[in-house]
Amino acid sequence: MKKLLIALFSGAMLTATASAEDVKIGIILGFTGPIESLTPDMAAGAELAIAEVNGGGKFMGGSKVTGIRGDSTCVDSAAAQATAERLVTSDKVNAIMGADWPGLSTAEDNGLFFRTAPSDARQGQVVAEILKDRGFMNAAITYTNNDYGKGLADSIESNFKAVGGTVTINTSHEEGKGDYSAEVAALAQAGGDILVVAGYLDQGGKAIIQASLDTGAFDIFYLPDGMIGDSLPAAIGDGLNGSIGDVPGTDSPGAAMFVELAEKAGFKGDGPFSPESYDAAALIMLAMQAAGSTNSQDFKSKVMDVANAPGKKVFPGDLSAALEYIAAGGEVDYVGASAVELIGPGESAGSYREILVDGGKNTTVGFR
Repeated sequence: MKKLLIALFSGAMLTATASAEDVKIGIILGFTGPIESLTPDMAAGAELAIAEVNGGGKFMGGSKVTGIRGDSTCVDSAAAQATAERLVTSDKVNAIMGADWPGLSTAEDNGLFFRTAPSDARQGQVVAEILKDRGFMNAAITYTNNDYGKGLADSIESNFKAVGGTVTINTSHEEGKGDYSAEVAALAQAGGDILVVAGYLDQGGKAIIQASLDTGAFDIFYLPDGMIGDSLPAAIGDGLNGSIGDVPGTDSPGAAMFVELAEKAGFKGDGPFSPESYDAAALIMLAMQAAGSTNSQDFKSKVMDVANAPGKKVFPGDLSAALEYIAAGGEVDYVGASAVELIGPGESAGSYREILVDGGKNTTVGFR
């Protein structure tokens, strides 16, 4: 996923320093904008990790952590940048968990960016596999007109062609329009057995689907991660049944543990990117403990260490015990809610839930 400046919402960007007695983690997410229906559970995931750490009293000699929210809007890079700058310069955060949809995999980040959600290079492979396995070898693609949308659409196209698929059209759409009839007409003219909608479930993507159904242009859709959420099938109704898609997720033991913890905390633990948000916040705090410092230049080198083997495996609910173990000189292998494994320059190895819309709901039918 590509956009500007700040880290993926299911990632962690390490920033300025503050005293160990006043540790702050910024939480930048699209609280307004085209995925605002998804954001509450993401924020709650990160805040659950913070609450868990504070409740145990084992972090940095008893120091407390404060989460400070900021709005990325998801699509306005200037607003997202201003939010990040405010968190760093005014609120003096030590790290940022966030934000929605940008990508920093190839950016010069001075080793400060890590991702707990897989990149769109990986998602493109997954989409191609699912389309082929489901028997769809002739697809049209529409994507939201930004770096995220284009990057994902291009990844899908190249991977789909590599497995023998045909892309009839790969074209953009703008967010926030009242009428998408021209876009849908162009898609219909190109044709295809399925329409891949690489957009946002609360704005343009939803409108493209509704217009396609209304005109009979398409009746089956592929929904990548930005289109997965309860609000879409609720808005579209039975017309979305039979559509397929994907969203990061695993069937690991940690995933089930997190769902239980989230339910007790009053939010959905199996919602899109909520587990990855918990894991990103947890990794920040574990890395600080391992470094004995809240200075990003110190603890950035510990993120990969606490995320991967060797070490004692750490699952959701284990954070206080893990902090105590690290303080005593032990090594940990953070598995977390999303089966964390970081590769390369801090990228997620990447696991996905395969989605089928059935009975007006997103159902998980497999894992990739």
